Amino acid sequence: MGSPPRSSPRLSWRRVLCVLFLPFVSSGFAPPAKYRNNFIFERRKLPPNPRRFDWSHLTPRELKNRSQGIQTEERAGRNPYFTLEGHEFLILGGSVHYFRVPRASWRDRLLKLRACGFNTVTTYVPWNLHEPERGTFDFSGNLDLEAFILLAEEVGLWVILRPGPYICSEMDLGGLPSWLLQDPTSQLRTTNRSFVNAVNKYFDHLIPRVALLQALQQRGIGGLLLTADSTEEVMRGHIKGVLASINMKGFKVDSFKHLYKLQRHKPILIMEFWVGWFDTWGIDHRVMGVNEVEKSVSEFIRYGISFNVYMFHGGTNFGFMNGATSFEKHRGVTTSYDYDAVLTEAGDYTAKYFMLRSLFESILVRPLPPVPSPTPKAVYPSLKLSHYLPLWEALPYLQRPVTSNVPINMENLPINNGNGQSFGFVLYEMTICSGGRLHANAQDEAQVFLNETSLGILTDVYRDIDIPPITQECQLLRILVENQGRVNFSWKIQNQRKGLIGPVTLDKIPLNWFTIYSLELKTQFFKKLRSARWRPLGGPSSSPAFHLGTLMADSSPQDTFLQLLVSECPSTHACPRGVWKGGPRVLSLPHFNQGFQQVSVFLTFHCLRNNTSEHSGKVQTIIIRRQQRCGFSPRPPAPLHFPECGAASGFTCGFTSNCLTHTCHLFTLMGCSIKCILQLPSFPRILFFTRYILYL
Repeated sequence: MGSPPRSSPRLSWRRVLCVLFLPFVSSGFAPPAKYRNNFIFERRKLPPNPRRFDWSHLTPRELKNRSQGIQTEERAGRNPYFTLEGHEFLILGGSVHYFRVPRASWRDRLLKLRACGFNTVTTYVPWNLHEPERGTFDFSGNLDLEAFILLAEEVGLWVILRPGPYICSEMDLGGLPSWLLQDPTSQLRTTNRSFVNAVNKYFDHLIPRVALLQALQQRGIGGLLLTADSTEEVMRGHIKGVLASINMKGFKVDSFKHLYKLQRHKPILIMEFWVGWFDTWGIDHRVMGVNEVEKSVSEFIRYGISFNVYMFHGGTNFGFMNGATSFEKHRGVTTSYDYDAVLTEAGDYTAKYFMLRSLFESILVRPLPPVPSPTPKAVYPSLKLSHYLPLWEALPYLQRPVTSNVPINMENLPINNGNGQSFGFVLYEMTICSGGRLHANAQDEAQVFLNETSLGILTDVYRDIDIPPITQECQLLRILVENQGRVNFSWKIQNQRKGLIGPVTLDKIPLNWFTIYSLELKTQFFKKLRSARWRPLGGPSSSPAFHLGTLMADSSPQDTFLQLLVSECPSTHACPRGVWKGGPRVLSLPHFNQGFQQVSVFLTFHCLRNNTSEHSGKVQTIIIRRQQRCGFSPRPPAPLHFPECGAASGFTCGFTSNCLTHTCHLFTLMGCSIKCILQLPSFPRILFFTRYILYL
């Protein structure tokens, strides 16, 4: 294919993921068990092992002058194992994704990882964030991969790097850039020439960046490549000459039988040991019990199995980076990537943390580093929204709209140097002179307006809506389409184009001459809104609008947490039942700037009955409150407040520091969709975009 070896098919972009090990080391907890017949485990109970281990000399800086890389070794009468510089060791990894954690918090999370007893940090590399446009690469700020790796070395952690190109990870399109969808002949995650060429160009830029960080590279010794599959798919997913690893939820002896048949002479590595799970909108927050995690980790230690905890710290799906699932229906992954991980989304300790620390400490000669202090939080006064700006009046502050005879999907809009639009919303406007039955394929969800009057909602399932008769002059039909996240798993990633897909018809007659606005909600747009004429807020807006309020921060700003109270039940017949059915518990927000902070909220509340009737709701107050979850306290639900509906009160979300340069969406209700997007441009303004729709 004319590409260098580092991006050859051996890296397997047709696979679920491609994993590159940077040199790392650890030592074993206990002698591995013997294997018998087709099993690597003895059926009998293993006796207690009195060994304790000293890893103080097995850190990146202590071994800068080592002469051997990570290797595997096998001896008679025992299982294979990893070695480094002649020392047997286990990999004790924890996943922390640098792009999901504010850069200012990297050190805190890594110090907590090491203090817990882990010796390795594992991270994915998201292609879509690092190459947002063809040939334009971003490894700055929160995406500074090299800085993250060097910081891990400084802290005393080894690094497992998972560069993809496909990473899944509940990221939009599995971490693949959306501009790949412009080519209708391309088949993602295959050996299709178009896809392979794009991968080669990306790896030609990425791999040299990380190759030099391998301490042994100058001595001609590279890292260890490996693949990762489910326990049942490892036979199909492995690559010859590459170490195969597996993913699992919990320890079961039979889970290793396929791996053993494949590579009985190699050590076992659990690349993803899931200690929780991700959330999607409309589903209960998923958790895994502490005892369940403890049981599996104890077995890993007893059998000498290396493992990586997924996730040690989940963090946040900033902006629109979240992916989606599409089984019985399309469900976007929540902004919160809390994952019921070892640390909470805000970086606070959990019972799992102290359980694992105690377990690891019991087999080490030297004490673990002290546990870092919790991140300080602050309580700020309540704020009320005082001004608003209708969406229609904000359109002049967007980039010049696209005009087309037919609707154009998001990815194929001729913007961003020909790379289309990756995330956000698209507004389609067209003139109609009669009513009728409107039909459109909107991905993933659209609000339909006649001029400024809301008519209803279109989804990937409900594609029709009635337009009332037009008796006077022609009217402006507006369709505001939201991309709620592209599917990140399965072959459905081939068909993840967003916006209006195909023709839009009125009584089966195609409409034409569209004016298309791209609402990417980038920082530059918010800067332009500074000069907009905001109106005093006297009540709820009848159309999508930005709402503005002011928060006073003190001279020593701290991380804080928000409680959004929603009153005035939009519709008694559509009141949420159970209210909270998923979504984030906490988002961390970086330190505020000193002084006044302007907060803007973009609200579009619509409640539909039989897809025709509209009701409005309003946000009265946003309350800043102290974080209630820390230590061993439970993770409570955080419902919205509908007093007329009798629902429980209180909705808590939070933000941590450097989220200020990103966007974040949150919130969900049973049968509802509520989103809040946070953005702070270079000036002290935070923008929330909340959208709220109820269905019967």
